[in-house]
Amino acid sequence: MKKKSIVILGIETSCDDTAVSVINRDRNVLSNIILHQKIHEKYGGVVPELAARLHDKYLTKAVNMAISSAKIKKNQIDAVSFTLGPGLIGPLLVGASFAKSFSMGLKIPLISVNHVQAHILSQFIKKVNINKNSYPKFPFLCLMISGGHTQIVKVSDFFKMDILGSTLDDSVGDAFDKIARMFGFSYPGGPKLESFSKRGNYKRFIFSKPLVKGLDFSFSGLKSHVLQFIKNKSKKNPYFIENNLYDLCASIQRIIAEILLEKVKAAISDTGIFRVSLAGGVSANSEIIRHFLVFEKQNKKWEIFIPKKKYATDNAAMIAITGLLKYEKNIFDSVNVCSYSKFQRFY
Repeated sequence: MKKKSIVILGIETSCDDTAVSVINRDRNVLSNIILHQKIHEKYGGVVPELAARLHDKYLTKAVNMAISSAKIKKNQIDAVSFTLGPGLIGPLLVGASFAKSFSMGLKIPLISVNHVQAHILSQFIKKVNINKNSYPKFPFLCLMISGGHTQIVKVSDFFKMDILGSTLDDSVGDAFDKIARMFGFSYPGGPKLESFSKRGNYKRFIFSKPLVKGLDFSFSGLKSHVLQFIKNKSKKNPYFIENNLYDLCASIQRIIAEILLEKVKAAISDTGIFRVSLAGGVSANSEIIRHFLVFEKQNKKWEIFIPKKKYATDNAAMIAITGLLKYEKNIFDSVNVCSYSKFQRFY
């Protein structure tokens, strides 16, 4: 008997990208629409109220684009999944309200999704990785690195996850952006810092690594060290940053990649689990990818899973795949479910 075709619509509005995706039961992404809100660049960061207004303006358009691109009709959609949190509460509420209305209008199940959990479960999208054609076997470790989160998570099953370590202060993505601002880059600075680093000498400047016990992270000390360093150098030479920009960027990239790799190596030592996936927007960073792939090559026990950039940064395909996995286990929500802005442990 032929299996029923399952189609899930995913909606992601946790920050400033209006994203909608359609995925089928074979875990194939049929469409993955992202409408970027570039207006925030002139404010030096995301303005929550403005982001919410733009989500409200563009979400219907994004949904129609996703359905059209997937070559399906609305009545073929079996469930709608959406980001419940964490994120900016205004944008989250826009996505949640739309999803609830969509669910009631079509009389289909509603599925809420934890944004961080979705990043991790993006590993189960078909052909998601740049270096592997298979899914990671359970258990595996996930290094979740983004603008809002930095965590090492033990993934025992689709919905059984334990946080082994997390940042004590800033996320790695936030550290990249704030250090980039010190170098004169506009928001978002992290990608610009990465671009300039490719022409620099990473051995030129040495910055101290934070001494944090266990599997936790800290980046506030590194930021302070960099700030004090460039202040002292700029007193002697006002053009210090300008004259050394490439090398500064390369040196920062290098030390952050080393910090992340060392913590993952410690997690592997503690757990005996040699399968590691990267997730979150910062996992698209070329120097971090290089560090992990080099170490995998040197250590044959390691298996590293690295998502393509379009599935690493915020996207709705990760919301749709999580929705599909929940649909298969009959995990649904009522329209009374409430959005939340702060991180909640996996449930």
